[in-house]
Amino acid sequence: MELRDFIRVVRKHWWLVLVVMGIAVGVGAVVTIQTPPQYASSVTFFVTTSNRGDVTDAYQGGLFSQERVKSYADLLTSERLARAIADREKLDMSADEITKRISAVALPETVLLKATVTDGSRERADQIAKAMATEFVALIRTLETPPGALAPTVKVEVVGGPRLQLEPVSPRPVRNIGLAALLGLLLGLGLAVLREILDTTVKSQELLRELSGAPTLVTVAFDASAKKAPVVIEGSGHSARSEAFRQLRTNLQFVNVDRPLKALVLVSAVPGEGKSTTAANLAFTLAQAGSRILLVEADLRRPKVAEYLGVEGAVGLTNVLVGQVELADVIQPWGRSGLFILPSGSTPPNPSELLASQTMTSLLETMREQFDLVVIDAPALLPVTDGALLAARADGALLVVRHGHTTRAQVTSAMAILDAVDAPLLGSVFNMAPRKGGDAYTYHYGYGYSDRTEARPRLVDQSPEVADAVPAGSKAYGRSDEQITVTPRR
Repeated sequence: MELRDFIRVVRKHWWLVLVVMGIAVGVGAVVTIQTPPQYASSVTFFVTTSNRGDVTDAYQGGLFSQERVKSYADLLTSERLARAIADREKLDMSADEITKRISAVALPETVLLKATVTDGSRERADQIAKAMATEFVALIRTLETPPGALAPTVKVEVVGGPRLQLEPVSPRPVRNIGLAALLGLLLGLGLAVLREILDTTVKSQELLRELSGAPTLVTVAFDASAKKAPVVIEGSGHSARSEAFRQLRTNLQFVNVDRPLKALVLVSAVPGEGKSTTAANLAFTLAQAGSRILLVEADLRRPKVAEYLGVEGAVGLTNVLVGQVELADVIQPWGRSGLFILPSGSTPPNPSELLASQTMTSLLETMREQFDLVVIDAPALLPVTDGALLAARADGALLVVRHGHTTRAQVTSAMAILDAVDAPLLGSVFNMAPRKGGDAYTYHYGYGYSDRTEARPRLVDQSPEVADAVPAGSKAYGRSDEQITVTPRR
């Protein structure tokens, strides 16, 4: 993971890091409050030999004393010394309890030995330390005096202490809470990275392009108002969503220049990707360019287009397929643009059979002849075969993928289904990308003007009359010098 990826993960999961840090600090504070205070009294001993010879003897005696210091550190926590301390001070404590309160360390490269007594009582810690200073000197004198000799070969003297610290040595609130915050930060960062690694959903255009093998034609930002107003209308023409669909309309001009695009099917891997909303907005945006667009609600199992556009959907595609009505009788114009709607109609018991029928193939050819472009809202690919059947009959397909919802495996499976029916994938639509956070996308729009007469691109296979009806450089087509880019915010 690169540094910028790590920063993106932290920006995305900052709340997780803060929560873990808060929990760690809280635990540290509770432990600190509940821990009884401990007081310490320390004593420093000096170890030397009684050798009074020349310099060589003194040097060897110093080395001997350093070796002895290491053994004396263990003697300070011995049971013999603890019993002597208990007997001297008449303490109501066992030798083992006294031993647990004494710690000793030999200062490196010196003949100094430092012992510390820690206890919950300030007075008792000082009392044990004073007794230890006296009894340890006596113990070493006894152990280091050879039989028949009057003086020990090694002498221990107290050179510092006993020194009692008035403030508790434990707990230390600042240190404890600081360490808890640091541990919480590290744990929170680890959990954030782990969560990102285990997350297999698609969250970048690069990954979507890699999985689909097709260009990402547009990234549509998440809009909370889309639930109440799924379709972008003229009053919201300058919103990020409307600009995104205009960009999709423009990009569609360049994905299949050698073959006129007359039937376009929108599919997704699984339900809930925003496919029907995308189909409705794309059809409306295409119609704004002056084309005759037919939006076909071919998701016969979960129809949503009629509900989004506010049209009657009781009679429609299924009724035409079974011969109950004529196509012209159920197509409904929508708005003031050239958009027409063909609802799904009655819910059939056999959607796949209807969509795979020869009647559907003939009906699609009829729609191609009567409209500049037929936009088909198809079912999701993985649950049922309906979407694949329609994609195989269309001139191209758009795969709608929802940011942070569709998994890599689902995209791969959807691509395998499209490949199996030889359906041409024109590109993908990256839907509901976040506006804030580590995975946010920023939309930049630059507008320029020119006095030059620009050639008008044909959105679909339009008639000359329709093309001439739309002024060059008009907003419906998008200006020829208009730049609309989608870049990931790092």
